[in-house]
Amino acid sequence: MQIYSQILNKIKEYETIIIHGHVRPDGDCIGSQLGLREALRINFPEKKIYAVGPKAMYVAFLGDLDEISDDTYNNALAICVDCANSERLADQRFKLAKEIIKIDHHIPVDNYGDIELVEEEKPACAQIIFEMLEGLNLKINKDVAIPLYTAIVTDTGRYRFDSVTSETFIVAAKLLEYGVNIAEIDNYLSVESLDVLKFKGYVLSHFKLTKAGFAYIKITKEIVEKYGISYEDAANQVNVISTIPGYPVWALIIEHPAEIRVRLRSRGPDIDKLANQYGGGGHAKASGCKIDSWDDLNKFVKDANKVVKKYKKDQEKNKSTFIK
Repeated sequence: MQIYSQILNKIKEYETIIIHGHVRPDGDCIGSQLGLREALRINFPEKKIYAVGPKAMYVAFLGDLDEISDDTYNNALAICVDCANSERLADQRFKLAKEIIKIDHHIPVDNYGDIELVEEEKPACAQIIFEMLEGLNLKINKDVAIPLYTAIVTDTGRYRFDSVTSETFIVAAKLLEYGVNIAEIDNYLSVESLDVLKFKGYVLSHFKLTKAGFAYIKITKEIVEKYGISYEDAANQVNVISTIPGYPVWALIIEHPAEIRVRLRSRGPDIDKLANQYGGGGHAKASGCKIDSWDDLNKFVKDANKVVKKYKKDQEKNKSTFIK
């Protein structure tokens, strides 16, 4: 692809390259950052390559990000991964860089890159990065493969989402050839603290169901504090209520210290437009947004009900047409 060459030329042009991710990073964000950082370090050992931003504790086993001063951005190239809009980038110092490259797989919201490699159909940003590295014949080793594989396995829900294609499995198989230990990574991702397990019990005991077919759980700051877990661990339990028949859309609405975030998921209707209504976005089946206060929760639930009702109505219509 021509854009691969454009990105490679920019990488060759700069002595300092800084890789950015989004706020509240997930496995794909951290894995993409660290995988790309290690790839650039082994292919361009003479350059200064950094990855910056907040940690995600559940993938802390992948390694640490870097802490750098503002001066590091002088005549630097910023590569921003897994983020559709610039406001969601965790470290806004990317604006200090001389040029910006955007690599992402979300529905475009903000064209903030001087060069942009965006492939919405890919289930993980890490898959795009691997295909780029391979397409450019750059060296890949185990230190590159482990974070990229972890990124793919987490962002695909362990290959359960409908965005997964045969290409995804081919990429995963190729990453295994570099020494990725599936069992070891699965062990890291599967182990949960007793506090998190108790919190799951709270979710299973307090979620609500609407007549339309929307399932949701409301989590206040006090609940998070009561169970002694991080906001990250609390938010990651969104799929605890994902398996209820007849409820194709679900959400975990959690009160952070400064805002109320909505983690929205679906195994049927597209939900990204619903997230857009509340200042968010993401994928068709996995999106996020926020509400201004708990007073807005009822309105959000009503809007979610509309999405589910339309989906079920369309399903019935398609079923009737098929039978005829």
